[in-house]
Amino acid sequence: MYKAIILPLAKQDVREAALWYNKKSQGLDKRFTAEVREKVRLISQNPTAFNVRYDDVHTAALNVFPYMVHYTIDEVNKTVIVSAVLHTSRDPELWENR
Repeated sequence: MYKAIILPLAKQDVREAALWYNKKSQGLDKRFTAEVREKVRLISQNPTAFNVRYDDVHTAALNVFPYMVHYTIDEVNKTVIVSAVLHTSRDPELWENR
């Protein structure tokens, strides 16, 4: 199992989305963050199971919410680095500015 590091901007992505979902329906924010945590756990177990989308950046779609986890793999340190958690309708190049 790989160690997962979630970068500050990715944490901000999750917080902003969770706040938005909570405004739509009380408790939906908890479902969203739980799904993100579960996807990061699955990525940590088998990081190469998800497609490479940009250069060396892998993406893993959430099951219920229209978001993708963007991450890279550090094989030397057995670490996955989550750089973004973005809505699928947003500009996919947005993560490059991070």
